[in-house]
Amino acid sequence: MRWKRARRSDNVVDARSSGGGRRFAGGKGLSLGGIAAVVVIGLLMGQDPLQILGQLAGQATQSSSLDQPQNSAPPTNDEQSEFVRAILGDTEDTWRAIFQSANRHYRDPTLVLFRGGVDSACGFANSAVGPFYCPGDQRVYLDLAFFRELEQRFSAAGDFAQAYVIAHEVGHHVQTLLGVSAKVNAARQRGERLEGDNGLLVRQELQADCLAGVWAHHAQRRLDWLESGDLEEALNAANAIGDDRLQKQARGQVVPDSFTHGTSAQRVRWFKAGFEQGQVSRCDTFQTARL
Repeated sequence: MRWKRARRSDNVVDARSSGGGRRFAGGKGLSLGGIAAVVVIGLLMGQDPLQILGQLAGQATQSSSLDQPQNSAPPTNDEQSEFVRAILGDTEDTWRAIFQSANRHYRDPTLVLFRGGVDSACGFANSAVGPFYCPGDQRVYLDLAFFRELEQRFSAAGDFAQAYVIAHEVGHHVQTLLGVSAKVNAARQRGERLEGDNGLLVRQELQADCLAGVWAHHAQRRLDWLESGDLEEALNAANAIGDDRLQKQARGQVVPDSFTHGTSAQRVRWFKAGFEQGQVSRCDTFQTARL
C-alpha cells in the first residue's frame, strides 16, 4: 500500500505518554472489543461493549470535564503514527467531498493514540477494548499495539488491514453525523434488545464496514495507492473478526443471539458492497432483509 501518497491529518492526538489515564480499583482490565474485534467478553455476555464500558467506568458522561489527553502531535519520525495520520487524512478528504456533494458539512473527528488505557466521554477503556469510537466526544481511540495483535492473534497482517480498522471507526463517526447512532441509542434507552444476528448493533457495525469500503473506493480512485494483495488484506481482517469466528475461538460454539458485529461473511460482504461502487446509498443495512 503506497500510503505515503496521502495527506497527513492534523487531528491526531498523541496521548501515549500520559500514563494511561485513570484505572479501576485493582487495575483489572476489560476483555471487550470495539470494532475490530477484541469483543470476546461483550460477545459472551451478549451486551454492547461500549455500554459495558460506561457501566464499569461509572455513569458515562457527555461533558468535557473528563481529563482529556494533552493535545500533542505525534513525532514526525514515528512511522506508525505517520501511517495513522495519512489514513485519517484521507478519510477526511473523502468524507468532506461526499458530504459536500450532498450539501452537508463533514466535521472531522479527532483520533487519540494511547497506550495501556485512556479516558473518553464513554468512560475508561484499556487496550483490551481494541480501537473504538466514542460519539460523546466524537473521537476515535487507538492503541497501536492492537495492530500487532491483529497480525499475531487474528492472522490479519498488512497496512491495508490496519487502514480498514481506522476507516471502520471513522465510519461510526459518519453514522453519528448522519443521525444513525442517535437512533440506535434511542432504541437502547427504550429498552429494546439490540444484540442478536439480526439486531440493530449488528446492522450498525455492518454499515460501518460498508462505509469503510466507500472510503476505500474513493481513496483508490484518487490516489491509486493499492498494491497487489492489499484488498485481500482488508477482506481477511474483516473475515477474522466476525462474531461467529470469535465465538468459535473463545468457547467452541456460536451463539447468534449474542452477536454484536456480524458474521465473518457478512463483514466481508458489506465492506465489498461499499468498495465496489463507492456509494453511501449501498450501505443501508437497516432496511435490508438479508444481511
